[in-house]
Formats: sequence, C-alpha cells, structure tokens
Amino acid sequence: MTGEEAVVTTTMESDATVISLCGEVDEENAPFLARALARAAASGLPRTVVDLSGTPFVDSSVLHALLDAQRAHAAAGPVLVLAGPLHTAVRRLFEVTGSAPAFRMADNLGTAMTC
Repeated sequence: MTGEEAVVTTTMESDATVISLCGEVDEENAPFLARALARAAASGLPRTVVDLSGTPFVDSSVLHALLDAQRAHAAAGPVLVLAGPLHTAVRRLFEVTGSAPAFRMADNLGTAMTC
C-alpha cells in the first residue's frame, strides 16, 4: 500500500445516501465506513450507494462491513448498490472471495442512482 490517506464521506443526493471512499481503506478506517453504512440503513431513504471508484485498495474488513450493511439494508428496506468503476485490487477481492453475487453493482455512480 502507498499510505494514501483514506477518506469516507457521506452526502445526500435526491433519494439516496451516497458514501464515497477515497484512498486505501483498510481495518484502520473500516469502522468509519461501517458507521456511515449503519446510519444510511436507518435513514429512511430508499437507496444507499457506496462509490468505490476512488479507492484503489480495500481489505477484508471493508468487505465485512459491506456484507453486514447488505444484511442491515435488506432488513430495513433500502437498496444497497456498490458503484464503480472498480480498481483491479478491489474487483479482485470480490472475485477471490466469491462475494460479488451478494451485492447489486453498477458500473458508475450515475447508473447506481437508478438501478
């Protein structure tokens, strides 16, 4: 890893919560993502989009947070969508773990807002 500082930001766009990851996100900052996802599931908005296009690396702690969020969103009602384009290392994590089918994925943020 390059040591690039990770940032997790949350914005509201029309009927969705958009959580954007920037930089390399790992176990050190995955709790920030988990909290943002929990707030989004409880927000009452019909859609949460996680924009992964700005992160070249995520580790298994991020995958765990996303899987937990998928379950929480399914229970609460909002749709959870992961938006790309995904960097190679991020895409590879979903492929190696076989977890991609657990998520609704979109090629970009615009598509994620409508799928």
